[in-house]
Amino acid sequence: MFEEERSGRSGLAAVVAVLATGWALLGGLVLLAVVGINALSVAGAALGHPLAGDFEMTEMGIAVAVFAFLPYCQLTDANVTADIFTARASARSVSALRALAALVACGFAAVLLWRMSLGLADHRSYSSITAILQIPVWWAFVPVLVSLVLLIATSVLSFIESLREAVA
Repeated sequence: MFEEERSGRSGLAAVVAVLATGWALLGGLVLLAVVGINALSVAGAALGHPLAGDFEMTEMGIAVAVFAFLPYCQLTDANVTADIFTARASARSVSALRALAALVACGFAAVLLWRMSLGLADHRSYSSITAILQIPVWWAFVPVLVSLVLLIATSVLSFIESLREAVA
């Protein structure tokens, strides 16, 4: 199932690739659940019985899903790029730029992990809850933090692989 992402990787690199892929698939399931919630909400509203708290579940679910996709995008080099700047560059230069981009991604992920972990602690200590469904807000932070740890791991993996390509 995860052969494409694992191809050419072994050991810890293959484990990171499988984890990032599986995590993205879970994010896709969360996204499907959000779509289902919204469909139920629209159908319920049409029948005069809207689904209470649909926007709260949508807000939390979309945040979790988006963060779940980030490690996979980093792993598969599926992030948005401006290829017009590298169209005439050598393969070595492109690999070096990808390595630099992976370092930047790792730095951003580390800063986000730090700040989001503080946000989780604040929301837990202040017992922040959503207005309608009374869901603890910090629950959404947990999968986001897992995503950021995976993003750091995939960024380091991307950096190493791109650096090897640049040197070869």
